Amino acid sequence: MLEIACFDLTSAEIALASVADRIEFCRDRFQGGTTPDLEEFKYLKEKFDKPIYIMIRPKGGDFYYSDDEFAEMIESINKFKKYGADGFVFGILGRQQEIDLERNKFLLDLAHPIPCTFHKAIDRVPDYELGISKIVKLGFHNVLTSGGAENLRDGAENIKKSIEKHSDKINIIIGGGLRSDNIKRVKEETGGSNFHSSAITKYGIFADETEISEIKTWI
Repeated sequence: MLEIACFDLTSAEIALASVADRIEFCRDRFQGGTTPDLEEFKYLKEKFDKPIYIMIRPKGGDFYYSDDEFAEMIESINKFKKYGADGFVFGILGRQQEIDLERNKFLLDLAHPIPCTFHKAIDRVPDYELGISKIVKLGFHNVLTSGGAENLRDGAENIKKSIEKHSDKINIIIGGGLRSDNIKRVKEETGGSNFHSSAITKYGIFADETEISEIKTWI
């Protein structure tokens, strides 16, 4: 499975018309992705059939949210669910970077039966393996990760262990700087089969259809 992170409408249209399997729709690329515009999502749903997962994140930066921000996440899930979101992507941490079990469970229950991905907040958790185990127990369908590291090279071993231990219970989606020039190595080092990329080339602004095709070739 290849998922393309799309931070704007143009990238979303390119990716949805490509060989990618689905997109993660958000905005604010340099903030790591935040909740997208509802009207843009409605437009994409009318035009394309491929699954669109929605990032639920009211701000960039850390993954600890105030009561008002949490209320905004609830409102966002309700709105996007009403208009046909195929999946949601979120992850809430506590003040010590631990997984907030109560709030994540609340959003999972609210989103049900729509599948949810715990995003790269997992890579901030001090005990990576314990964090993955908690995400599995909560009932997330997917977890997006670079293995608890800043880059996929350093996190490859953790990803490999998580796939070996948990892939029968959750989809481990590998992402974080994944491109056509490193996917072969990443796939070999991790044994993974689910991948996530923005497919934005070095000097590009939008998702690149050729880059998507080249990544897909290795999956």
